Amino acid sequence: NFNSLVSVLGHHERKPDIDLEAINKQSNYWEDVREIYYPFESGLKAGTAQVYENEIPGGQYSNLKPQAAAIGLVGEDFERVKKNYAVVNEMFGNIVKVTPSSKVVGDMAIFMTSNNLTPEDVLDESKKLSFPDSVIGFFRGDLGQPEGGFPAQLQKVILRDIKPMKGRPNEHLTPIDFDKEFAAFQEKYTEYSDFLDFLSYKLYPKVFDEYYQHHAEFGYVDKIPSKAFFYGMKKGEEILVTLGKGKTIMVKLMYILEPDETGMCTVGFELNGQVRRVQVKDIHVKATAISHKKADKDDPNHIGAPLQGKLSNVFVKVGDQIEENDPLFAIEAMKMESTISSPKSGTVTAILIKAGEMVDQDDLVVEME
Repeated sequence: NFNSLVSVLGHHERKPDIDLEAINKQSNYWEDVREIYYPFESGLKAGTAQVYENEIPGGQYSNLKPQAAAIGLVGEDFERVKKNYAVVNEMFGNIVKVTPSSKVVGDMAIFMTSNNLTPEDVLDESKKLSFPDSVIGFFRGDLGQPEGGFPAQLQKVILRDIKPMKGRPNEHLTPIDFDKEFAAFQEKYTEYSDFLDFLSYKLYPKVFDEYYQHHAEFGYVDKIPSKAFFYGMKKGEEILVTLGKGKTIMVKLMYILEPDETGMCTVGFELNGQVRRVQVKDIHVKATAISHKKADKDDPNHIGAPLQGKLSNVFVKVGDQIEENDPLFAIEAMKMESTISSPKSGTVTAILIKAGEMVDQDDLVVEME
C-alpha cells in the first residue's frame, strides 16, 4: 500500500516529504471504519488470477456477487456465473468492459446461468428467449458501435424485429426543451430540486425517483451515524445526531416491545431527555409465504418468469389482443431488468400475479390462448 512505498523510499534520493507516522495513524483509522461497512465487501480478500480468465473488472465484482446472490446464485452457481462471464465476453466479441458495457456482460452471464443456457441455446432462434433489457439495448446500439461491429448472428437473435442503430447513440436522441422540462421537473419534485438533480433524473429517471421517494419519507438519513444506520442501536445506547451547525440532538434507545399481530412494535426512546414512543414495523416478522402457480414449459400458452425478482410492471390486461414479440411484463432483479415478450400471437386470458409482487423462476404470470 501507499504507506509501504513511503517507507521503502525512506532512504532514497526521491524520498517523499510525507510523515510516515501520520499516515500510519490514518491507516489505523480507516481499518476501524472499514469494519462498519463489511456487509458491502465482495468477499475477495486478495488479488486473484481468475481475472485473466473472466476479465471481470474489480469494481463490478463487488456488484456482480450480490446481484447473483439476490436471485439465488451462490457458491458453485456463482463460480458458473464467473465462467459464463468469460463465455459471454467471447460471444460479444471481446468488448471493452467498463461501466456500463461490463454490466451488459454481467447481466447476460447471470441470465445464462440462472436458465442453464449454453451459447448454442442462445443462438437457437426457436427458443425465443427474453433477454435482459441491457443486452437488447447494447445490441441495438444504445452504447455505440463496438470495434469490429456486433456479431451478426447473435445480434439478429437478440433483437428479433428491433431495428439496430447506426452511428453514435446520441444522434438518435429526441431533442430536449430544457426550460420546459426543467420547469415540469421542479413542479413534480418540488422547487428544491436543482438543475443538477434534473440532469440526474434525465439520465437515470428510475434511480432518481427512488432516491426522491426515500428522501421524502425519511429525510436526511446521512446525518445518522453509520453504525446506527446499518445495524440499529442497542438498548441503553446513546448517539448524537448533528442536523446542522449548532443543531445536535441526543437519542437514547430505552426499549422495544414485542410486535403485535400486524407486525408493528412500540419503540421507546429519549430525545434530548424527553421520552418519546413510536410505532415501527418489524421487518424480521415473517409473513406467510405466497406460493405461485408454476408455468408448464410444455404449454405454449403459459408465460412464466425466466428469473427470480420483482414483477415491476405488467403491460397487458385480460382480453388484450397481442402480437408476437409484444412486451408482456418486466422483472427487476437487483440492477438487472428484463422485459418478457410474447412468444406468439393470441389473446391474454389471465394475469396471475400483480405488479409489485416478488416472483420465483418459472412462476406463471400470463396465460394466453
